[in-house]
Amino acid sequence: MKGMIITALAVTALSAASRSVSAQALLQRTYCNPLNLDYAYATRFDSLSYRSGADPTVVEFRGEYYMFVTRSMGYWYSPDLHNWTFVRPEKWYFEGSNAPTAHNYRDSVLYVTGNPSGAMAILYTDNPIRGDWKAVPSVLTQLQDPDLFIDDDGQAYMFWGSSNRFPIRAKQLDRTNRFIPMSKEVHELFNLDGERYGWERFGHNHSDTVLRGYIEGPSMLKRGNKYYLQYAAPGTQFDVYGDGVYIADAPLGPYTYAPNNPFSYKPGGFINGAGHGSTVKGPAGQHWHFSTMAVDVNIGWERRIGMFPTYFDADGLMHANTAYGDYPHYAPHIPDKMGTFTGWMLLSYQKPVTASSQRESYGPAHVTDEQVKTFWVAEDNGDAQWLQIDLQRAAAVHAIQVNFNDYQSDLYGKPEGLYHRYAIEGSVDGKDWQVLVDRQTSFRDVPNDYVELGRPAQVRYIRYRNIHVPTPFLSISGLRVFGIGSGKKPTTVKNLAVARGTDRRDAKISWSPQESAQGYTVRWGIAPDKLYNSWMVYGQDVLEIKGLTVDQPYYFTVEAFNENGISERTAAKAAE
Repeated sequence: MKGMIITALAVTALSAASRSVSAQALLQRTYCNPLNLDYAYATRFDSLSYRSGADPTVVEFRGEYYMFVTRSMGYWYSPDLHNWTFVRPEKWYFEGSNAPTAHNYRDSVLYVTGNPSGAMAILYTDNPIRGDWKAVPSVLTQLQDPDLFIDDDGQAYMFWGSSNRFPIRAKQLDRTNRFIPMSKEVHELFNLDGERYGWERFGHNHSDTVLRGYIEGPSMLKRGNKYYLQYAAPGTQFDVYGDGVYIADAPLGPYTYAPNNPFSYKPGGFINGAGHGSTVKGPAGQHWHFSTMAVDVNIGWERRIGMFPTYFDADGLMHANTAYGDYPHYAPHIPDKMGTFTGWMLLSYQKPVTASSQRESYGPAHVTDEQVKTFWVAEDNGDAQWLQIDLQRAAAVHAIQVNFNDYQSDLYGKPEGLYHRYAIEGSVDGKDWQVLVDRQTSFRDVPNDYVELGRPAQVRYIRYRNIHVPTPFLSISGLRVFGIGSGKKPTTVKNLAVARGTDRRDAKISWSPQESAQGYTVRWGIAPDKLYNSWMVYGQDVLEIKGLTVDQPYYFTVEAFNENGISERTAAKAAE
């Protein structure tokens, strides 16, 4: 009953528009990364306009959830980890907050944001949906990427770190006295070791041999009597940005490196990256890892939020499932299916595209090339602009995702009144059309709009008709159509070969290509039953992995996929 009352009060505090949107969204049983949040734009201090969300901390409070994100002018509320509503707090102290942390403690939410050059405060409220935050006087100084953790015995800790030099560090805090550090003692816990752990090396695909990687974003999770201290490497702008974890029996260690690191890793697919995040227990006790994904078009800090189901095996090893991680999955509130892959494949990949107009070299083919970094730009943002995809044969369309791009957006901060209006239509013959997605009267800001259709539509042609976007130009990086094709799925891949390099951090994986395959998913891990990492590639039959541990044996397998489904996996091949 208490939970029902709290939920009712929370919904009352939201606007009427947000309530109606939430009711509509509750009908959707699936989600698709990147999450469709109304991300804030950079402030004018940055001088360049770009939309971004990064470094998420998600905290459960009274059976509901709050997400705090870098420089977001507020935060998001959700009753179920699926439907999110932005909260403009009544009182807020950190408009430019970086890498925030939050903790549920004694019927209040505690919040801290990093400040590497000055004093910090702990904010608290027992009504986060209202946002009447109060501040404990500044008691902490010069911490970047902080993580506040209060153990079951009441002892408080602050973990922090964001450096290519210094390790993750910790202090004990006195929670009875304004969270003042209990002493001057600083505990140094662990640092990167790129010479041993390949995934911690800097650069795209860990290829920079000069610069050191950055260790950052510590986040503590306690499970049973074990402490899982998560951390990010090697840099937020890279396709291989991921999260690793060390495990200990006490908050201050000693810590042991998890052999299956990185536990959260997504270097392939439409949008890359799964680092600098936090893990929260969601509905029915299922864990979810929220993390940072890279757009990196306007600037390296242009990012989005991803959400991945996370598990613990019989040996206590933590692992996030990022396979097909930007395809539709069942949402956290769907019993017995939460986090599982729907099996809806990409119908739009490299299919022919026509458009109403094109600005400069930003052609419409970019909306089906499965790269978030490429995009189509129309001549303007008016209601005469359209896109049309020919799927080349009729297929069962289950869901559509529209990823808008911020080409010359000239927007800053969190302005009121941003919204997208459009319609997506489907046709069997290109003549008679039916509306599949109706956003024609919407007032929602939906930069990465994902819509699951009420019932599958059997169509060959997909048409996007623009009505309104908040940016000066209509620009789309991906018009992604998901469903089940009418053909055959690929057969099992043949001739899998694994060659571990002289540099033991590297391995070259190759296989025989299939004409019917769109791409392949390579999986690997530390045992045949622990193939927790994966890498999706399109149109290639070789992959170089440079993120292995020097003295760790690995096993590899590969599967082919196309718009009709996924092949059986090959037998796992050992690479000592």
